[in-house]
Amino acid sequence: MEHNSNSREHLVFTLGEEEYAIDILKVQEIRGFEPPTRIANAPPFILGVINLRGAIVPITDLRVKFAIGEPSYGEFTVVIILNLAGRVVGAVVDGVSDVIALTDNIVQATPDFGAAVDTAYIVGLAPMDEHMLILVDIEKLMTGREMELVADAAASAA
Repeated sequence: MEHNSNSREHLVFTLGEEEYAIDILKVQEIRGFEPPTRIANAPPFILGVINLRGAIVPITDLRVKFAIGEPSYGEFTVVIILNLAGRVVGAVVDGVSDVIALTDNIVQATPDFGAAVDTAYIVGLAPMDEHMLILVDIEKLMTGREMELVADAAASAA
């Protein structure tokens, strides 16, 4: 069996019934959910900000962002603290399940769903035993135009 050097570690997390994976190198830490301080006029997916060791960190709810059911906050709800292009943001997910290595040859291209589904943030799909893992370009997702609003809101909250 030949060795594939294009293997990258991914953090697997759940949103509703689906499992997603993001590049582990973007993950700074994983913490339990604590209610953030709300920010006026923020988009619905921005829950607010938390103070993380003196830094004001905007917290987004990926369940709201991806329109996956009604978000609820329980003991398994976690916040993935991400370091993206020098900006620290938090992403609320239903749970974190695993760290796995994925090679490029496992990842399949994202099918074209038409205009109904925004696949701009989806890198590809990785078939797992009984289900598909959805690979997300978390940096692209979290550094778009609306995230500039988050930065502005966090700055005004500081």
